[in-house]
Amino acid sequence: MPDRLSHEPPKRHRRLPDQRWQISPQQTELAQKLAVETNISPIISQLLINRGIETPKQVETFLDPESLILPSPLEEFPDLAISLELLEEAIAFQKKIAICGDYDADGMTSTALLLRSLRALGAQVDYAIPSRMHEGYGINKRIIEEFHSEGVWLILTVDNGISAFEPIARARELGLKVIITDHHDIPQQLPPANAILNPKLIAESSPYRGVAGVGVAYILAVSLAQHLGQVQGLIKPMLALFTLGTIADLAPLTGVNRRWVKRGLQHLPKSQLPGIQALIQVAGVQARGDEKAGGQITDVCCLLSPKTQNAKSLKPEDIGFRLGPRINAIGRIGNPQTIIELLITNDMGEALELAMQCEQTNTSRQQMCEQIEQEAIAYVETEFVTSLQQDRVLFIVQPNWHHGVIGIVASRLLERYGVPVFIGTYEDEEHIRGSARGIPEFHIFEALEYCHDLLGKFGGHKAAGGFSLKAQNLQALRSRLSEFANQCLEPQHLKPLLKIDAQLNLNEINQQFYQQLNALHPCGMDNPDPTFWTPNVQVVEQQTIGKGHIKLTLIQNIDNQQYKIKAIAWRWRDYFPLPPRVDVAYKLRENHFNGNTTIELELIGVRLPQSHQFFTSPRTQSSTTFEYRQRQYTCGFYKNGLGSELRIKNPEGKVLVMQPGHIIGLLGTNRENAKEVDLSQPQYDSIIQAALKALSVLSAEL
Repeated sequence: MPDRLSHEPPKRHRRLPDQRWQISPQQTELAQKLAVETNISPIISQLLINRGIETPKQVETFLDPESLILPSPLEEFPDLAISLELLEEAIAFQKKIAICGDYDADGMTSTALLLRSLRALGAQVDYAIPSRMHEGYGINKRIIEEFHSEGVWLILTVDNGISAFEPIARARELGLKVIITDHHDIPQQLPPANAILNPKLIAESSPYRGVAGVGVAYILAVSLAQHLGQVQGLIKPMLALFTLGTIADLAPLTGVNRRWVKRGLQHLPKSQLPGIQALIQVAGVQARGDEKAGGQITDVCCLLSPKTQNAKSLKPEDIGFRLGPRINAIGRIGNPQTIIELLITNDMGEALELAMQCEQTNTSRQQMCEQIEQEAIAYVETEFVTSLQQDRVLFIVQPNWHHGVIGIVASRLLERYGVPVFIGTYEDEEHIRGSARGIPEFHIFEALEYCHDLLGKFGGHKAAGGFSLKAQNLQALRSRLSEFANQCLEPQHLKPLLKIDAQLNLNEINQQFYQQLNALHPCGMDNPDPTFWTPNVQVVEQQTIGKGHIKLTLIQNIDNQQYKIKAIAWRWRDYFPLPPRVDVAYKLRENHFNGNTTIELELIGVRLPQSHQFFTSPRTQSSTTFEYRQRQYTCGFYKNGLGSELRIKNPEGKVLVMQPGHIIGLLGTNRENAKEVDLSQPQYDSIIQAALKALSVLSAEL
């Protein structure tokens, strides 16, 4: 037998994701008690506990959001009553109303929602959206002056305005009425509007607290329709737009958002809005499932039809990954008017034409993002990778990047490096505009406020924001952001955080278990998809597909049985090939292919098993004995060539040899007559794991 295996160095792999795994503590006793009291499975009970839901009443409200008793929005939003009075007066006397929206999915769906509803209620209303390329986010003085020259009486801002003190002050000087509807964080000085509707201004305990801009618009529109007694035919179209905007904006799917989005996902596949049907067709989204829709609804802001049995529903990922990007692509690199017209048209032919424009623009956006991301990574690896631990924030500014997509690139860099990311590009030689994305321990809006004297316009919330500055302030801003980051971040924070719900073995994953998880849907922000991990699985097949994804087959050996499952790792080309044995973290996904439905893993994390760390760096040349299937074996680590190898000897004197990173080993009484064996086979893998466990116990004792 040739001796090449004994001297071959371990196979080298590209680096693995540098993540910090936060595995939720398993509260077995509480989970079992809650499961009995609420008649749910212990695993669902544990998942709910992980989300802060620990009492039977909380479980009932979460699993059945229709049981939530909603207060009237008029009681929660102090300025809602005056907003309704202003709108009623404008409609009654045909005074011009103008909406100023935003160019992201939240802003565009909000604008379309108010346009459709106000026109249906008899209002004379038009809209404007600032130019992303030339003006940036939010209402500005140019728009105010334009509205005034057109004879506008009432301005409605949607998804913006809370930080626009000067433009709103100018509008009031000109005698215009202003209602601000926004959901962004509250600045130190509120603008002098006639009314401000913002969930950040109401009690934190309110079920309306987490609504996005489109949620505020929805509350205003439905309240107005009820106030005027004209709700017939209005609620379902508004609910569809609310659902699109809420999920695309990553608003928390708790409180009323969970209640309304759950209904909206059931309603979207059969929506009467041509624009939504066209988007669904172009994106190739398939409704699925047989979940039951909600019951007869009579409370405020929730008027829907009676329940429908076996209604097919969309899932949040259908919007988040399919419909939302096509809407956002227009706002990023196209003309937002395309989306507004798509969502307000009643002509299916026009809707399909506009939806195809979205499709083409989204393809261009994908290509642009890919190019900028690769350039940004190359720049970081050259200029910043050694200083990230000291800076604790990544701030990149480059010319000729499209500022419509740098926010997406910022999110990808955050995933890769685990530090807050501020990324900008030059508007001209003297001005820079950028986007920011944060980690849990770093509040983006507070960071921007900390640097307010160095910035032009800025806004945002905890996780994301936008800003502009003069180029001459660039170095000062970089230093100030690093100063802020060093106040709130420790070195251990500077890795992407992976929150994991529970450990699973592959033999526990089946359709029945997957259907149990449906009780948690719709999942999204503040109610994340359940995330699991499985230790020490084998990667037996892997290949790159598409735009840098890895398709894998994983195996886990349990009690001498082999359990196999397919997996996908999106955009993991940099980590290919993965080592032959890893711990994996993942979400569960259904794969519908050729009429067959299977459960697959969507990998979100991978790391070397703890046993592998011990295997490749044993403290000493150690050996021990262990019992396996009522037989005594000896095992140990031995130096050989450039590394170490594991040897396991049975009572008959046969030795199994394994080297790190290899799935082919040797079996025989000596190297000359040894044969090559596939160590991934259950009979070999099980005894290797038993040996490694025995050696880890020995190491702990030493």
